[in-house]
Amino acid sequence: ALRLLFKMLSFYSKVDDPRPGQPYKGGNFYAFLPGNREGQRTAMLLKKAFEHGLTFQIKSCNGEERVTWGLIPHKTSWDGGKARNGYPDAQYLHEVCTVL
Repeated sequence: ALRLLFKMLSFYSKVDDPRPGQPYKGGNFYAFLPGNREGQRTAMLLKKAFEHGLTFQIKSCNGEERVTWGLIPHKTSWDGGKARNGYPDAQYLHEVCTVL
């Protein structure tokens, strides 16, 4: 089993974010993948997406802007199934690789 840590440092928002130039606090975000060959390949693709700024976005929620996961689906729990961003989800690795 693989546990990935995406460490977001504090940063300033981009032009297309809700409040351009606004500083946002970073944080630690975790994602989980199976420890097999396909999971390791997916981890490499997710790392590249992160390095290109594709993993997170700024969203307004209840009048407050915050850093959230972007359009790339991540498993944030080992359990709970697809409805709770967890496993089991037999199609996840195929779906995330299609998005990537």
